[in-house]
Amino acid sequence: MEHKKTYNAKELKTPHGRLIIEGPISPEKLASYAFHEDLVAFRPPAQQHKALVEIAGLPEGRIIVARSDHMIVGYVTYLYPDPLERWSEGKMEDLIELGAIEVIPEYRGSSVGKNLLIVSMMDDAMDDYIIITTEYYWHWDLKGTGLNVWEYRKVMEKMMSAGGLVWYATDDPEISSHPANCLMARIGKRIPPESVQKFDQLRFMNRFMY
Repeated sequence: MEHKKTYNAKELKTPHGRLIIEGPISPEKLASYAFHEDLVAFRPPAQQHKALVEIAGLPEGRIIVARSDHMIVGYVTYLYPDPLERWSEGKMEDLIELGAIEVIPEYRGSSVGKNLLIVSMMDDAMDDYIIITTEYYWHWDLKGTGLNVWEYRKVMEKMMSAGGLVWYATDDPEISSHPANCLMARIGKRIPPESVQKFDQLRFMNRFMY
């Protein structure tokens, strides 16, 4: 499968100034930007910046960023699912995962996450993929936002819906381990029925296990 990537960008006015939302960006461009020290959700900022540069270099990898001048203040990643997750078991070339989305506290509440997803989906090639995201409450910044799991889940669902992702049922044990966890997905317009069928099989792998 050929992984086409078409760059898009838009401007977002926020109470803290103007942001540029752009991507998918090249590893070189990503490496040239500064990475905000408050982007700490997944690993220390310098390590996360390096990891994003690596993802941007993968054939299927896509990084969309929100930046203030040369400073990245938010990003979203797309790449093939982790080999240890069930979503990679189907070896589907047309299934990618929205792996991480993060925005620094200062810009939260300014629709940055929503706009990262909107710019992601401006690329027509996204209709060649099933895009999934797995939401686990233990990744959520409940303390920083002051929200409870259900309020946070509502915020996540609303944000993901800006990118066309909707809730899907699954018997995945990690997702099923807490009712706030969920699987969301967007099935691209050009996805063939056999890929949808394969995705359905991945969603329900325990159906015949007693």
